[in-house]
Amino acid sequence: MAKDITLYGIKSCDTCRKALAWLSAEGIAHVYHDFRKDGLDGAMLDVWIKELGWETLINRRGTTWRKIPETERQDLTPARAKALMLANPTVIKRPVLDLGKKRLVGFTDDVKSGLAGSRQSR
Repeated sequence: MAKDITLYGIKSCDTCRKALAWLSAEGIAHVYHDFRKDGLDGAMLDVWIKELGWETLINRRGTTWRKIPETERQDLTPARAKALMLANPTVIKRPVLDLGKKRLVGFTDDVKSGLAGSRQSR
């Protein structure tokens, strides 16, 4: 059996809740990883940054971003962005869906299409 999809997010995120409900309704096997409860692994974040780019991962529209001091948000590099995400996991765009061989960010129609090939019985 193929590895389950892992959905990374936070419990209070509406988009994460919609994605979890959609995965269940579509019968797509998945596991949920809450950044606040389960933490964030630096090695995993390295993979995400290499594959997706730190620019894609940081949510500049959210409350967490606005609460971070301007001096910490300026002149980001991959290393500084990683440190920022590790210190403030809720600044990461959500959800991040780990399909094993690739990752998807957000929950748009394009992401749903990317998940369509991941249908598997539970």
